[in-house]
Amino acid sequence: MGQREAVLRLDGQWERIRSGAAQAGPGEADRLLGELIGALREPARTDPECAARLGLRLGDLAARRFAAGDRAGALAAIEEGLRHARSAAGHAPEYARWYARGLINQGVWLAWPLSDAARLPRHPLGEGAEEGPSAMERAAGERARDLTRAAVAVWAGLDQDDPVNRRGLAQAKVFLGDRLAELGFAADAVAWAVDAEGGFRRLLLAAPAPEEAQEAEEALDHIGRQLELRLRYLSFDSLAGLRAEGMLPERLLPQAVVAARIQGVPEETVAARLGLDAEQVATMLEVTPWRAVWRVEVRGADGLWAVQPAPWRGSAEVRQRTAEEVGAEVVRGFMASPQYPGDTALWRVRVWWHEEGDPAGARFRLVVGPDARAPTPS
Repeated sequence: MGQREAVLRLDGQWERIRSGAAQAGPGEADRLLGELIGALREPARTDPECAARLGLRLGDLAARRFAAGDRAGALAAIEEGLRHARSAAGHAPEYARWYARGLINQGVWLAWPLSDAARLPRHPLGEGAEEGPSAMERAAGERARDLTRAAVAVWAGLDQDDPVNRRGLAQAKVFLGDRLAELGFAADAVAWAVDAEGGFRRLLLAAPAPEEAQEAEEALDHIGRQLELRLRYLSFDSLAGLRAEGMLPERLLPQAVVAARIQGVPEETVAARLGLDAEQVATMLEVTPWRAVWRVEVRGADGLWAVQPAPWRGSAEVRQRTAEEVGAEVVRGFMASPQYPGDTALWRVRVWWHEEGDPAGARFRLVVGPDARAPTPS
């Protein structure tokens, strides 16, 4: 048996372990993967298939390192793997797919610190956030975005008559939306997610196999949750722009109308710019509540802000009200309460939509007291 055949046979052994078709303990699996990577290096210099498989197996090594908590080791392995995968990508569609998936994985691992435990953006307001990422984290996130955009381009360059490629392209667009959301580009993230959603809906219409249909439905559920979250961070101008471009799905119009109401946009303006009639807007506002979350803080003699107890830190489901109206009610109630620190104290109120977050994301902000600036509802 020649060297190439022996290497490919070893690769087949690893693939069976990787897929679960064959069993191996963690130590044995690591040993086999290390042996396989070493064996692939020499033929990968001149053989596109071996180069593609070396990229794939370095990606497997990266995934195992990342699962073990070694993010730096994972990034080093995937970086090396992608160099080999890129050199082979033009030789066969399958190699291009492997390359595109590696790009997406590298993007996920680079951007990992920008998301919380629920894989939602830690800093959804981007550069406008008061509690934004470090310069290093942001640079990694920007590279992750660029890598994912490159993966979208690879998938888009493949034969779109093949449902595997259509699914890969739709999935890549979902990941690109995630990377954009982590950097605070909520409007762009919505546009890419809506584009991906259309791709998955077209796949479902093509009557795929049951497991493929389930995968598409799970992706649609994920996209739906992400879209609902991202719309909370958009200005009305951004919402109207998405609607004009056909990138605001009909099912999200009630949430867009509520978002506009929270921001204090007149109903007639909402109707005109979202392409609705006045009765539709009124009905949506009547039947669609939003959760107002508020927090009152008082600055002590030590200069630190102290959060006040309930009901001055709380939430309520409201309808037909702006964030400023909710904030004004909290202000009036606090000033009439036993907790009011007096006219010489400095205190502040913030109101968010749905949950507390970055101060810059508050839909209403007010600082009161002798050293305060003029009231500034957001």
